[in-house]
Amino acid sequence: MLSWQTTPLRLADLPVPSPAPGELLVRVLACGVCRTDLHVVDGDLPVHRASVVPGHQVVGEVVVAAGDFVVGERVGIAWLRHTCGSCRFCLRGSENLCPSSLYTGWDADGGYASYAVVPAAYALRLPVGYSSEALAPLLCAGIIGYRALQRACVPDGGRLGIYGFGGSAHLALQVAVARGYEVHVVTRSASARELAVSLGAASASEAVPPVLLDSSVLFAPVGMLVPPALEALDRGGTLAIAGIHLSDVPGLSYSRHLFQERQVRSVTANTRADAAEFLSFCASHRLSVAVQPYALSAANLALSDLRAGRVTGAAVLVA
Repeated sequence: MLSWQTTPLRLADLPVPSPAPGELLVRVLACGVCRTDLHVVDGDLPVHRASVVPGHQVVGEVVVAAGDFVVGERVGIAWLRHTCGSCRFCLRGSENLCPSSLYTGWDADGGYASYAVVPAAYALRLPVGYSSEALAPLLCAGIIGYRALQRACVPDGGRLGIYGFGGSAHLALQVAVARGYEVHVVTRSASARELAVSLGAASASEAVPPVLLDSSVLFAPVGMLVPPALEALDRGGTLAIAGIHLSDVPGLSYSRHLFQERQVRSVTANTRADAAEFLSFCASHRLSVAVQPYALSAANLALSDLRAGRVTGAAVLVA
């Protein structure tokens, strides 16, 4: 088995994992490379498992079945892989806030590998009509972008800003356009601006959107962008911050950034209900998934390109 560990990642021969009762063993077909993987590898997030195998946007074929899955079925393994089911957050439908939650590629080995295991209760059924490479980014970039849109509280027909335009943002934009929002993208990348306009953005600029916005989502993990994003909101606007990690936010002026009932909301992981809703949307609305493929042996290059902003759309490791 090929897997990865340490920084920079190194190739290692590990035994094929043995699934516990209630778990699937999956042969990995493709695994998306997420910015969260960078935060794990670069040490921005605390170590939960030493020498963990990264990767939590996994598309694979069931080798050992459990639950109501069958051998040969194509399934998805996403970030969330365990919650307690009994805390007050789980009981109220907010399992993403469960204090006992566990995550693929952080608490347990993920998909930068030939094989992976996942509890059947957290494996995802996938929409048909997409390649494995196109499905992989949907499993975190897509799901988190979908939850971020929910958290942004965009009014019907509203104006939405998107700051940063990578794997998650280019999928969220398509959901937003399908919902009838007017979308304005802010990104330094010329190729990303071109992609945004081609996918239906009303504008794509380097710094400031051309109109005041009802809602915005910050995908770039850059705290310096919070004040200008708040300043670009109209009265009553909401800024949702989508990342698991954000650099420090500079001081805010109450009158310039928060008054008139502007608000800031964070996004923490996702629920399985979010995943089911988003993948159902993908089944009924064909999304264009921009994929930059890499061989598994080129995982370090994929991470380096993502870190440097050289990836347009989503980087995916292909078995």
